[in-house]
Amino acid sequence: MLHPIILSDPVLTTNLNRGDHTEVLEIDYDPTVISFKELLDLFWNNHEYGLTTPIKRQYASLILYHDEEQKQVAHASKLEEQERRAPEIITTEIASKENFYPAEAYHQKYRLQGHKDLASSLNLSPKLLQTSYVATKLNGYLAGVGGIEQFKAEAETMGLTPTQRQYCYYHVEQNEGQGLYC
Repeated sequence: MLHPIILSDPVLTTNLNRGDHTEVLEIDYDPTVISFKELLDLFWNNHEYGLTTPIKRQYASLILYHDEEQKQVAHASKLEEQERRAPEIITTEIASKENFYPAEAYHQKYRLQGHKDLASSLNLSPKLLQTSYVATKLNGYLAGVGGIEQFKAEAETMGLTPTQRQYCYYHVEQNEGQGLYC
């Protein structure tokens, strides 16, 4: 059974609250493969934007929990991170997941959509931009996450045509190591 976790970072979905919103992503995960705590460790190790500096609500550092157990794990994780980063003050909020809405289509897989010919050749409908595993992977690779060796190891499993693979090889190699940024 997959369980959701919601963290702030790339613009994938939006949590709206009375007209205000914070851009977040929701990850469905299998707790027999990776724990909620392990996902939070990845969050702390890979998330900087707004972590210790209060910024606009739209880009705030935020963890949303679904139940009491996730709430307790999230708070304990934040305390550990606070100890590790002292004297910095962690500003990441922890709150209950309430309203959750998909972001506008132009936000979905934004980096992939910047490669218009590739996106078009993949026949990505707005729904697929939001839900496709391949679109998610390509979006990250094209933004510079993962690297060329990892992409080469995975490319055959994505169902890409030779032309699409060649295009992606080039751009993944050009962007390797740049990572995601706002």
